[in-house]
Amino acid sequence: MTPEDRSRLQELLTGQRLLALGVAVEGRAVVGLVPYALAPGGGALLVQASRLAPHSGGLGAGARWSGVIHEPDSPGSDPLQIPRLVLEGVVQPVTAKDSAFESAARAFLTRFPSAAMTLSLPDFTLYRLALEGGRLILGFGRALNLSKSSFKDLENP
Repeated sequence: MTPEDRSRLQELLTGQRLLALGVAVEGRAVVGLVPYALAPGGGALLVQASRLAPHSGGLGAGARWSGVIHEPDSPGSDPLQIPRLVLEGVVQPVTAKDSAFESAARAFLTRFPSAAMTLSLPDFTLYRLALEGGRLILGFGRALNLSKSSFKDLENP
């Protein structure tokens, strides 16, 4: 990965705020659109979900997830050229009892201050979505495979 590619990866992860999240729930594919924050150290995304949301059923410890982050489309743009990330990894719920909860909650609340209320509600859980691989697509014919090491040391601005 070139320094320019790494910079684009960083820009997509920190410049966008929504993840199209896909999980399996009782054998069905379920998709949700969730706000995310980059976890400290860059090796995961942090998302919050209510137990009432259909996708939360697929966010158990060790479950697999997949998702897409992309730059916004516009009428004058070519959809084949829109930079995007296709990501995958493993889910780990982060509860108030976990030692990593405070730093994860701080990172999420720094990005989404309005989540302070929902973070304290009992039906909402914070999840760490480990970044294990994926593809960085920078336009038609320009795609890079990503591994776990691709996400190391990325930081929120």
